Amino acid sequence: MTRPRILLDCDPGHDDAIAILLAARHSELLGVTTVSGNAPLERTTRNALVTLQLAGLDVPVHAGAARPLVERARHAPDIHGASGLGGPELPELTRRAASEEAVRFIVDTVRAHGSQPHRDPTAPLWLVAVGPLTNVALALREAPDLAQRLAGIAIMGGGVGFGNRTMAAEFNIWADPEAAEVVFSSGATLIMCGLNLTHQFMIREADVARIRGLGNPVATFTADLLAFYARAYAEAFFTRPEGPLHDPCAVLAVTHPHLIRTEPRHVRIELRGEHTRGMTVVDERGVRSDLTPNVQVGYEIAREAALEVLCETLASYGA
Repeated sequence: MTRPRILLDCDPGHDDAIAILLAARHSELLGVTTVSGNAPLERTTRNALVTLQLAGLDVPVHAGAARPLVERARHAPDIHGASGLGGPELPELTRRAASEEAVRFIVDTVRAHGSQPHRDPTAPLWLVAVGPLTNVALALREAPDLAQRLAGIAIMGGGVGFGNRTMAAEFNIWADPEAAEVVFSSGATLIMCGLNLTHQFMIREADVARIRGLGNPVATFTADLLAFYARAYAEAFFTRPEGPLHDPCAVLAVTHPHLIRTEPRHVRIELRGEHTRGMTVVDERGVRSDLTPNVQVGYEIAREAALEVLCETLASYGA
């Protein structure tokens, strides 16, 4: 089967770094674009470059939006550390971003490689977005035709029934709700990997030890990332050291779709609620609903099989 082509929009971030490593092995990764999110833009861009450098991957990085469409930038140092990649000792950077024009890169790449009309089943081009959706929204505003040229947009964001930055809102959507509304109303084929799905893919101490045991530099880097990440999650949310691998789920939804069960739903973004701003409002009424589904919402992931894919991928960096 032909590997999908992917543009990866991210805000590294521990789980973003792992998403990069997965996408590079299981797709034709055309480029990485960065956005402010888990850390400020300068740091997320550096972290994407560091991850690619450590893995020996020749993939261009284009820096994008430094702030959301409307509000001030907000970050997550409590989970990802001040650098955005707390844990491992990061090497001196020997490469630079290809540009600071992520939106232009997205538009040009999709128009050059995407299909018209709608998908090319022989070589699908997916946009995988695992940070705040600012870059994606700006690209769709500039070029609405992208929605039909892409096979789809796989999003790590939102959730069914609960949040993590507020009672109702997940971080990536909460960080730029207006951008999320642009994307969710664009008419593109969407897959949403929200908290209800990603919290099924927990990384635990035994998993970190297994990854460290692979012995290659990329696996060691990943184990150091995950050990820090699991401790941070334990302090912020849980009682034991484990953390959900959010962003890899969106990559797997494209590269290994059989691992994830989705259902069509109508989803809107709450922009006004005092307690619910940034919430993904998912219509769960089933046959009673008169709203047309606009998103494939993820509900289940085959956790053990996904972990096998991750470990095999990390082992391949030592081959």
